[in-house]
Amino acid sequence: MGLHTALVANVLFPIQERLKNHDTVAIRHAMDDSQWWSSEKLEEFRLERLRAMLTKVGKHVPYFRDCFIKLGFNPHAIQSLTDLQKLPFLTKAIIRTEGDRMKSDIAERLARFNTGGSTGEPLIFFIGTERVSHDVAAKWRATRWWDVDIGDPEIVVWGSPIELGTQDRVRAVRDKLMRTELMPAFQMNETNLDRFVARICERRPKMIFGYPSAISHIAEHAQKRGIPLSKLGVKVVFCTSERLYDYQRDTISSAFDCPVANGYGGRDAGFIAHECPAGGMHITAEDVIVEIVDENGNVQPSGVTGEIVTTHLATADYPFIRYRTGDIGALAKEPCPCGRGLPLLKELQGRSTDFVIAADGTVMHGLSLIYILRDLAGVKSFKVIQESRQRTRVLLVTDAGFQPQMVDQIICGFRQRLGSSVDIQVEMVENIAAEKSGKFRYVVSHATQQV
Repeated sequence: MGLHTALVANVLFPIQERLKNHDTVAIRHAMDDSQWWSSEKLEEFRLERLRAMLTKVGKHVPYFRDCFIKLGFNPHAIQSLTDLQKLPFLTKAIIRTEGDRMKSDIAERLARFNTGGSTGEPLIFFIGTERVSHDVAAKWRATRWWDVDIGDPEIVVWGSPIELGTQDRVRAVRDKLMRTELMPAFQMNETNLDRFVARICERRPKMIFGYPSAISHIAEHAQKRGIPLSKLGVKVVFCTSERLYDYQRDTISSAFDCPVANGYGGRDAGFIAHECPAGGMHITAEDVIVEIVDENGNVQPSGVTGEIVTTHLATADYPFIRYRTGDIGALAKEPCPCGRGLPLLKELQGRSTDFVIAADGTVMHGLSLIYILRDLAGVKSFKVIQESRQRTRVLLVTDAGFQPQMVDQIICGFRQRLGSSVDIQVEMVENIAAEKSGKFRYVVSHATQQV
């Protein structure tokens, strides 16, 4: 670890977290120990946390308080993690319907978040400081598995307005000290790709973090230009927020001559699992309980594929208990050869986000269109189908909150990104069918980059 990295990881970042009232440092130190616990000790720890969280939730969260009373569920009486199965599933529809009844009546400093989600259903929810501290600690621990740390030079290829909208002067100074740089993943035309590749070569980051589709696009562009990236000293590329396909992993790994580490999670469900150098997708078991269920909601044994359902133990302020992610995967039967006692996920089939291509050939991340739709009142779910560079269909499932003038708003927003001549068809439908895998693809592009 270099001097600057040591200063950031051991002094500056801990100070920042303390000023934010986050317990990130202490939690990460505890996680460094607990990852090596036996499965028995880990289960005992998780059961204790689950019991404490459910007890707090049953007292202070109106929705769950009523739910527990109706079921006759006593959090104090739970004897194993399987007792969770006595509770109903939590869905995005329930969260939207219940609104403020999902909040704890003693919660303070909740931050509002929203997400289009992999199912294409807009969701507004809240996160407290405990959840943030645990999520950051989990990501930090996983980062260190790969012999990199906070403070090492980093490029982040991202597209969320939460991050892109906070690039003020204070954030710029912080990023400079932390040696992290954000690149927008939305518009990937030839000019921007040339600029991204040049900046990566100039910056020589130790790690790259972001969407696998965007990073692989940059890697392919560098290879097309004959610009070598393999000698830059990149030690690892962290991919998250989308499904990491094998061809993307191969492209990225070949271009940068480094391993690719997959990460699975989301703003709503939290950081669920991270890949270690031995190849195991380790669940953040200290914080997250994962169940795999079939189409009828029956819990499946290890090795059987189904929908991923999560319970986050650091969400008493705004609980995610038996939360249906809509993603598909399985629990692994065998332990990881790395020796960590954390359980493993495998066969992840979720998080597929496509690029779309504007009329002029500009390649954009599919999220550039999603952000137009996801915060509109009355939009329950959506799907964008780009049939060609000149025609895009938008399927909408709406309720009474949707106003007719919003159609023009959608068309205008899409044309601003895809081109003023593009035909945008907005279609109101009763429902949007899932893919064969059980996953909803909210952006599907059939357009090509050729004119």
